[in-house]
Amino acid sequence: MERHYHHVDVQYDEERRGYDHERCPLEWTEKRFDNVIQLRQQALDHARNAWSDYLFMLDTDVILHHKDTLQILMGHQKTVIGPMLNISTEGAYSNFWCGMTDEGFYKRVPEYMPIVLREKMGCFPVPMVHSAVFINLRHRNSSKLSYLPPSDYEGPVDDIIIFAHRVREAGMSMYVTNEMYFGTVQIPLDYPYTLHDEVEFFKHTKLEAMLEGPPLYVSPHVYVPPIPQDKLGLDEVYMINLLRRPERRFRMKHNLYELGIDAKIIDAVDGQELNDTYLDSLNVDMLPGYSDPYNGRALTMGEIGCFLSHYFLWQEMISKNLKRVLFFEDDVRFEPQFRHKLQKMLHEADTYIPQWELIYLGRKRLRPSEEAMIQGTNTLCWPHYSYWTLSYLLTLDGARKLIAQNPLVKMLPVDEYLPIMFNKHPEKSWKQYFSPRNLVGISAEPLLVYPTHYTGEPNYVSDTEDSSVIPLEDQLDFGFSDIKDEL
Repeated sequence: MERHYHHVDVQYDEERRGYDHERCPLEWTEKRFDNVIQLRQQALDHARNAWSDYLFMLDTDVILHHKDTLQILMGHQKTVIGPMLNISTEGAYSNFWCGMTDEGFYKRVPEYMPIVLREKMGCFPVPMVHSAVFINLRHRNSSKLSYLPPSDYEGPVDDIIIFAHRVREAGMSMYVTNEMYFGTVQIPLDYPYTLHDEVEFFKHTKLEAMLEGPPLYVSPHVYVPPIPQDKLGLDEVYMINLLRRPERRFRMKHNLYELGIDAKIIDAVDGQELNDTYLDSLNVDMLPGYSDPYNGRALTMGEIGCFLSHYFLWQEMISKNLKRVLFFEDDVRFEPQFRHKLQKMLHEADTYIPQWELIYLGRKRLRPSEEAMIQGTNTLCWPHYSYWTLSYLLTLDGARKLIAQNPLVKMLPVDEYLPIMFNKHPEKSWKQYFSPRNLVGISAEPLLVYPTHYTGEPNYVSDTEDSSVIPLEDQLDFGFSDIKDEL
């Protein structure tokens, strides 16, 4: 590796195993802060003594994604600048502050969220940037920068706060740029978190990094033991994916591997390949009077394909006598500590609602004000009308109830069908075609998975909503004559 660089200098401490008086390895004691301050100052001094043009101070819990990060930072010609990093696509935590108190502590100000959410894009002066800090040593005023506190300093003993104080003292500002998606940063952990927690949260940081790009490669110079795989104590785990969405399959396979989940990859039924002959062979017919609640349109071929994908797996559960199965679609992202939270939720479900038949892990809440936590639990609620089938658990009894209704002859989208079956759908005219509606449905609360992208966001794709609608002449054959005038 050294042949690619002018010089490589690696230093590490083989003796240190902790700090005096720490209650756990992650606790930020005064001695730990002091050690980090000294190490950062050594790096700054080393760069100056080597006549380096630039210094990029990068923490180990940062994952950079954009290959041109250094070139972009150099191009701004700022003395101190950092690339904006996110913990997730929707989280509020990042590696910069927009406000700071007189004592040097964090202060939330209105300017912060528009930058984090990229509602405003550009390069912004800020009082603090950390975790990924680029210093232009060509600038003369960079000589005034230091991680060591001045003699009259009375603020917190904290490396990033002291450095920010030095920048202000030199009459400069730090900058952060959010013009690109640069990568992710982990929320710093402190007491009472453990090293196991650190591993789990960093695993989540890696998964979030894959949302906007390819999986991280493993260095050939570092041995990484294989991650043990299992089915989470369930009979099967299915991941449903369209063959023409290989990038989703690729990401989900890597995500599931990182989480240690042994999933069976299922080729989804593709609405683009459906035809009347095949649908007739399944006796598929549309629910009389159905029209999309938001767009007033007929069922799409993508929605038919989605329903069939789930339906065939419900049939497989019955034929193979699978007692409990977990379903994933291919456009999900996971909560931190997903496995631990799933096991805790399952324990509460089995304890308080042992007769459960369906548990949403991810959904779109449409009437949250009408939902309530299940008494005695911290992780479960009674769901009301919901959309999406991102991920859910289903029992054998639940699968039998869903199949027993013979839903192919009165089809509607699968995410409309499920709330009908636990009797929480607001459309009474649809519910009358299904009886009994006694599926025991509950939901994780908080949810354990979310969509990778929401409607209107960059890279959002829907293979159900954006597919072709059943032609009007075919709707007459499928029970749609009563809504012809509306369409």
